[in-house]
Amino acid sequence: MAKKYEYNYDTSFTYQGKRYRIRANTLEELYTKKANKLRDLKENVITYDSNVTVDLWATKAFDTYKYNVQGLEMIKTRYKTYVSPFIGTKPIGTIRSAECQSILNNCSGMSFSHVSKLRQELAFIFESAVDNQMIPLNPAKKLKLPEYVKGSRRSITDIERKHLYLVYEKDPSYLLFMIILKCGCRPEEAINLIGKDIDKDQRLLHIRGTKSANADRYVPIPEEIFNVIKNTKPFEPVSPNQAGHKHTDSSYKRICSRLKRDLNISMGCKVYRNELMPPFPLADDFVPYCLRHTYCTDLCKAGVDIRTAQRLMGHANISITADIYTHVDMDDIKKAGELLNAYSQKII
Repeated sequence: MAKKYEYNYDTSFTYQGKRYRIRANTLEELYTKKANKLRDLKENVITYDSNVTVDLWATKAFDTYKYNVQGLEMIKTRYKTYVSPFIGTKPIGTIRSAECQSILNNCSGMSFSHVSKLRQELAFIFESAVDNQMIPLNPAKKLKLPEYVKGSRRSITDIERKHLYLVYEKDPSYLLFMIILKCGCRPEEAINLIGKDIDKDQRLLHIRGTKSANADRYVPIPEEIFNVIKNTKPFEPVSPNQAGHKHTDSSYKRICSRLKRDLNISMGCKVYRNELMPPFPLADDFVPYCLRHTYCTDLCKAGVDIRTAQRLMGHANISITADIYTHVDMDDIKKAGELLNAYSQKII
């Protein structure tokens, strides 16, 4: 058996809550190594080993390998929201497949696009670490998608819209969802709105989207929304959480869950010992993104031309808007057929 190498000098220090150990043969070498390590930590220099935190490596990997990818900011936002809070501060070499799968499972009920992109990005982070010989295996290589919303987004029904207004009247904290419905924001765009995004003179809302080149846009603010948000201070969130701050991932999940509960109760769901009792009147495919889809169908039904609708929605491609417009037209055709059939039955 080879003899274990022994160093003459040994020291350690703590930086941002993590302990680092330094070993050397001479005091001069020890001090030099310690100074260099501290410098690297302060400058966020990546030392390509398994002790690098997931946050540090993800930032490095995105900026190195995806620097020219359209939508990079959205990728980073998705990482910060759905990955970093769970494993960001952990050394990359300690992450196991179960942790990565749990991150995906937390997104159960979201769109196929979201969960599939998140799975791809998790796999990319760890595969690039494998390529750089930081870890031997990719823990995110064989992740399974959780349950997701299938097919295209739907608009809310007239009944759902009626009860959304009713629960909003009782609880003004649901302003977030009314803004999504009335201004066509993506949920994350509505969360990020602050007072300076309100153009009081023109009554326009500056949506600072990052998903595509068209995502940064201005939309008209309906009077009932404008009257509620017009006095928001420049750097305050337009639709804050219960603490008066910008919604976090956890507070957003809580208010979404609370909205579904209140909608079910408003629609007639029974409650026993504070638990909802089936059957549940609210459809299980209802998600806040349905409100944005409804905004687009409302534009179509109001006669707004498709190119203006594309700008208001912030769609990168007009074909996305066209799919929604075509769907609405087909609904009208089906209704016309039903009316014609009913009329035919009367005259037989």
